[in-house]
Amino acid sequence: MKISFILVEPAVPENVGAAARAMKTMGFSDMRLVNPCDHLSDPARWLAHASNEILEGATVFNSLEEAVQDLDFIIGTSAKQRLVKEDYYSTRDIVPLIQTKGTAVQHIGIIFGREDSGLRNEELRRCDMVTTVPLQTTYPSLNLAQAIMLYAYELSQLHETGAQTTTREINENGFRALKDKTSRLLLELDFKEESAIYPRILERLNLLGESDIHLLHSICNKYFEKKSNT
Repeated sequence: MKISFILVEPAVPENVGAAARAMKTMGFSDMRLVNPCDHLSDPARWLAHASNEILEGATVFNSLEEAVQDLDFIIGTSAKQRLVKEDYYSTRDIVPLIQTKGTAVQHIGIIFGREDSGLRNEELRRCDMVTTVPLQTTYPSLNLAQAIMLYAYELSQLHETGAQTTTREINENGFRALKDKTSRLLLELDFKEESAIYPRILERLNLLGESDIHLLHSICNKYFEKKSNT
């Protein structure tokens, strides 16, 4: 299973360097940056401390849309709950939820927002699930590198996840494909995107395990096959 760490508009080079160090410590290497500061500056390299290959190999994107387009499952992070989603999950919930999806999810992205304001509401809406670190006190809050270290520590449990499947199998039978089919089905049944039920159904898909994902694929496929034959 591949996991990409995506930093949206990080403003402080030292934070990017420290994030690279945290990722390497936990066995991760795929860093993606959206409109970043100078992540190859000396301050960033000093904080990376033997993790410079992650900084140099980081992929830079102009938008979050571009950074997540190849992902099966997108996890957002937030310091507090907002009205964008009804369900928020602890960092401790992430690994069990992902493990239930089996081969339906092969490439995960976890998104971290700006140091001063985090992710915007429209960015959180793009995520399949939104998570937060349970803190004993609300202040002082975690800085970017600390948050990445905590998430990387939790996600490191997935390093031993089993065999990979091909891209074709993931695209046809995976979670992302099911979400797309469900969206089409809801629209055809006249559930508008701005309605309350449309985003709620898509959000609840996150709780499905692998067998349920395949079951719903069969239902959606049957519906669209029957519709195409009428």
